[in-house]
Amino acid sequence: MNSFGRIFRISIFGESHGECVGIAIDGCPAGLSLIPEDLLPDLERRKGGKQKGTTPRQEEDCPIFKSGIFNGKTTGFPITILFENKNTRSEDYNKQRSIPRPGHADWVAHQKFGGNEDYRGGGHFSARLTTGIVAAGAIAKKLMNEISIHAEVTEIAGEKDLEKGLQKAIDAKDSVGGIIECRVTGLPVGLGEPYFDSIESGLSHILFAIPAVKGVEFGAGFAAAKMFGSQHNDAIESMEGKTRTNHAGGIVGGISNGNELVFRLAVKPTSSTPKEQNSLNWDTGKTEDFSIKGRHDLCVALRAPVIVEAVTALVLADFMLLEQKIKRIQ
Repeated sequence: MNSFGRIFRISIFGESHGECVGIAIDGCPAGLSLIPEDLLPDLERRKGGKQKGTTPRQEEDCPIFKSGIFNGKTTGFPITILFENKNTRSEDYNKQRSIPRPGHADWVAHQKFGGNEDYRGGGHFSARLTTGIVAAGAIAKKLMNEISIHAEVTEIAGEKDLEKGLQKAIDAKDSVGGIIECRVTGLPVGLGEPYFDSIESGLSHILFAIPAVKGVEFGAGFAAAKMFGSQHNDAIESMEGKTRTNHAGGIVGGISNGNELVFRLAVKPTSSTPKEQNSLNWDTGKTEDFSIKGRHDLCVALRAPVIVEAVTALVLADFMLLEQKIKRIQ
């Protein structure tokens, strides 16, 4: 569905080319100082057009608080934030409606919702909806000042040199994917539960909700399958739980062990690519050559780090509230 979380719970709504997108946040403690300007730094990082290879679509993304804030502080009741869509070009999508775009949700959405879905710009499936998620993540970060969350792109198109990887897309007139690494420091020991509510389970659940994410690994990840157990095991060096290595990525038995939390995401190439493709025309029932028009990222991974930080903050704030590590009144 469109909601996530247990105590710190979010619900997203809106469509890419609708009137607005937004988010409702329930369970945020009362008394947290909060003004729109607190959210702007992360919202600016999410915007397109800020760096080479990102979509030229520009939206103001000014957060409009509709509830849950009084006298510059959270009330403890649901917070509703809206973001207006002003820079839309829906005609780009009307022209190509006959051909469901490969790699997009056009085909499955049409089948699931009987053609009633808003298809413009991907509708509710669009990464435009991550605007509200980033806003909620900024609030979650504010609740956890002692915890540092940092994500960055470490690879594009298989290249550690990001410019070189991006140039591959430009030269090929195509799109490329990338790898994002996230590191979290300052986590207390004991967050998470065995099995179904482990830290990995909670993070993976929401990380895969980020459009274009196709893989997640923690610590050594898939490389662990090539190691001996004696190599992969992290020797404990102190009563605080500090380990000599960190192949586990800061999580053992689904529970944080006090070391740095480390995980990586694989982001697929942008599905909307300028390169000519061949796919089904559902009006004629035959395949044909076509190319996708519009404003799209050459590499969606470039704008994703702040989204990764946001969803990480949402999960950790929820776990912190469950363990009563965050006070219900700030």
